[in-house]
Amino acid sequence: MIELKNVERSYKTGPTETWVLRRIGITIREGEFVTVMGPSGAGKSSLLNILALLDDGWKGEYWFGETAAHKLNRKQRADLARQRIGMVFQSYHLLDDLTVAENIDLPLSYKNLPAKERQGMVADILDRFQIVAKKDLFPSQLSGGQQQLVGIARAVVHAPALLLADEPTGNLHSTQAREIMELFCELNRAGTTIVQVTHSDENARYGKRIIELRDGWLTRDEMLPARATEVGAK
Repeated sequence: MIELKNVERSYKTGPTETWVLRRIGITIREGEFVTVMGPSGAGKSSLLNILALLDDGWKGEYWFGETAAHKLNRKQRADLARQRIGMVFQSYHLLDDLTVAENIDLPLSYKNLPAKERQGMVADILDRFQIVAKKDLFPSQLSGGQQQLVGIARAVVHAPALLLADEPTGNLHSTQAREIMELFCELNRAGTTIVQVTHSDENARYGKRIIELRDGWLTRDEMLPARATEVGAK
């Protein structure tokens, strides 16, 4: 589904060039649940931004299925991301002046769908996430856990092929974190490919594979033992 070949990212400050990703080669198969780990500054968020097609400054090859994303222009990449990718941000990134329902509807607004069909899709996801009672509230009226649920609902309402999550439980208490990770497992079992960035060993155990970065280099790529993947399956 995803293949990165010799992907690199650097930033220039005057005459100095700082590398954050070096010669990254990764293949992610459809239906995988992959965790990206590593110390601060290892390049995790940079990798996620590239996968999300939010960053144009990288070099190398990025294949999304049969599509050569590295050959697309900015508009084409944005269109691909809107159609195929969902993104869960650590800081939620909800729009303050939109209600819960309007925030969730946002990805659907980029698609050529009848208004009635969009309303039905939003209603279904509100019910699935058990936040129907919150649909007319604004983000400022929600708890952190509720905002994160809305962020996830927005990311998956258009049934993306790939779901990316950046520290999805970083600001939540343990019970909320566990509920969100179990929700990710449910989405993964339903066929969604997931890549999460996390510092949490507990969250990593919900995935099936760990990729580790250090100083921009890929230093580990291995499948987790079967017993570790059963955490969210019960």
